[in-house]
Formats: sequence, structure tokens, C-alpha cells
Amino acid sequence: MHVKEIKRDIKKKNKARVARYISLKGVTSKAEIASELELSMPTTLQNVKELIEDGIVVESGEYGSTGGRRAKALAVSRDAGYVAGVDITANHVTFALVNMRRDLMKWERIRLPFEDSFCYYEKMCSALHEFLDDTKVDQDRICGVGISLPGIVNRQEKLLLQSQVLGVQNVSFKNLQSLIGFPFELENDANSAACAELFEGTQNTVYLSLSNTVGGAVYLQDGLYPGENFKSGEFGHMVIDKNGERCYCGKRGCVDVYCSARVLYRMTNDSLEDFFQLLRSGDEACCRVWESYLDSLAVTVTNLRMIFDCDIILGGYVGGYLEEFLPQLQRRIMEYNNFDLDTEYLRTGRYKLEAAAYGVTMPFVERYFESL
Repeated sequence: MHVKEIKRDIKKKNKARVARYISLKGVTSKAEIASELELSMPTTLQNVKELIEDGIVVESGEYGSTGGRRAKALAVSRDAGYVAGVDITANHVTFALVNMRRDLMKWERIRLPFEDSFCYYEKMCSALHEFLDDTKVDQDRICGVGISLPGIVNRQEKLLLQSQVLGVQNVSFKNLQSLIGFPFELENDANSAACAELFEGTQNTVYLSLSNTVGGAVYLQDGLYPGENFKSGEFGHMVIDKNGERCYCGKRGCVDVYCSARVLYRMTNDSLEDFFQLLRSGDEACCRVWESYLDSLAVTVTNLRMIFDCDIILGGYVGGYLEEFLPQLQRRIMEYNNFDLDTEYLRTGRYKLEAAAYGVTMPFVERYFESL
């Protein structure tokens, strides 16, 4: 490669690194960029200047300092670009719109029972376009659409290999292009939800998704580990009681039987919010179910800690409610785990119903900055 081409390539990569760093930080300063990315100040100033001229970065007030003149705060422009997320479940579809600041601008959940038919996909895409129209954003700035699915996904082929939740296998989504109208990609729902919680700099982490089904993801060496057959993180089908209740997969005693959100909301006409309200009020039936749920969850968390020996995040629909109940769960875990002195490795996720729809947009956000 010619020397000029090498220099041009380095310059392009530095510009992308600076923009991506600002996106990850939210708000930062030129001095912080130079220090963290180990760039010279002239290089940093030039890249920031170009990003501002391109409309990708804006000056956003003043940045905190330890004394002296305050630096200009830098942030990615709110309208630099957008990504839409779609999370398909057995009975609902959740839509999300995310900007290049990684802000969740809007999300919405509608009831739409899944069926593998043109009519269903037409309704889903029509609802997506209605959602995007309501956001009033410039749709020419939408970079793509991420679609989250409960099952084993071949991303390269846009193929849902198998989904016991949806009751289908080998479903191709390639023909959706004309209906969606934007570049799109597929991803497993648990991986998508994990992307909502994990980002660069995160240490090795296991993400346990506690939604209508139990799934998960393994984040190793700054990336999700997919497994050799795209089946990594199927924690819902670890057996914790070999003589237990029958799981939808056909086995007995799977984690999914005891730790899915369905275990809780079937007590309250399909409402998790109602369940936790009753639990807080001391409803006896809900308290009994909750005690059993916590015990199964404690066993599951302990097993994951023994296998991976790293941090664990509890996410999904139930994970969004667990913060206030974490001390109860931690006490249960310590009854089963005599290898750790505490449960500092455990935390809850930040997102509830919107987790997968938000997280599935992150690969597009990453590629946006890589392409600058």
C-alpha cells in the first residue's frame, strides 16, 4: 500500500474511533478523548473539527473540570442517524427507535400473535412504518432495522433456524426487504437484550434473560460468544430438577419451567406489574409463588457462577423488577454457593419489555461509526 493510502487509512480510522468514543461516553471533552484514545491533541482537534462540520458531533455546553477554564462538552448529534428495533414474540411486537447517541427515543409494544404468513409480516411491517411515522424523524437518516427473534438465528442467511416458542423452523426473512424498506438484520432475542446491557469495556459477563422464556448470552473477550451452532446461552434448558415439570422443549425440570416470567404473571391475568403490586401488598398466593421462584433462580445463578466464574446480569421482563428484591435473592444464593464470600458479581438489568428491541439496534450503531 502506498504511504499516502496508509496515512489516509489511519486518519479515517482515527476519525471513526473519536466519533465512537464520544457516542459511548455520551458527553466528553477533547482532552479526555486525546487521553483515552492516546491521540495527540492536534489529531484530536482536527478529527473533532471534521465531525462537527459533518454534523455528526455537536458542542453541548461545558464539560466539568478540576479547575481553570471549562472545556466545551462534546456529544454526538441527536439527528446524526437512527436505527429501528423490532422484537417479535409469540403474542406481541415491540418497536424501538434509537439515535446514534444510543438514546432510546421512543418505544411501543403492540399485540400481534405470531404466524408464519405473508399477512402477519405485512401487518408487522405496516405497524413498524406507522411507528416510525409517529416519531417524526427524517427517515432518510434511518440506517437500518434490527429484528429480534426467540430462537436460533443464522444472521448471515437471515434465517430463523428453530423457534420452539413460535413453533417454526427454517423460516427465511429475506423476502421482508421490500416490506421493510430499510437494510435489516436478525438476531436472537437474548443476545439482543444482552447488547442493551453490555458495551465495550465490559468485563466477561453472563446475561440471564428472564422473559416469557428464559435465555441468555455469554459475553467473552469483548464480544458475544455465539457457540459453534448458534446455541450458546440457552440457559432456559439447563435441567435443575430431573423429575420436575415438563418444559415446552419436551424435557423435564428445565430452568424455563421455574424461572420464566410466565410463572409469575399467570397469577394475575398476564400482568407482571399486577403481580409485583400484589407481592408488595403481601398477597399470600403471590408470596408463595415468589418464594419458589427465588429458590429456583438462586440455584440457576449459582450454577452459572460455578460454570463461568464471572459477573452475572439478570435481565428480561422479570429482571426489570428485581432490584428491590435483590437482597432476598442474594441471601438464597449464598445458601447454595460456598465458593464466594459475597454476591458482588450479580446485578440487575436496566431494561424491561424494551430490552431486546433496543439492544438489536446496537450492531447498526457500531457499524455507523466504523464506516465514517
